[in-house]
Amino acid sequence: MSLQHRSDDKIQVIRTQPHQSLGCAIIDAQGREVPITEDMIRNACRELEQRLVKPAEQK
Repeated sequence: MSLQHRSDDKIQVIRTQPHQSLGCAIIDAQGREVPITEDMIRNACRELEQRLVKPAEQK
């Protein structure tokens, strides 16, 4: 996925089992392992898109 895609584009994620983990995690401030969800990734991408500075047009 690139930041150049529109945020309403749908990318299908295929899992072999319902609610299957993405297989990655972060460690929170208390040292607990927190699984990274698809929603967390989508929200991070949306936030990056909002902060993206578009390049100046070349003439």
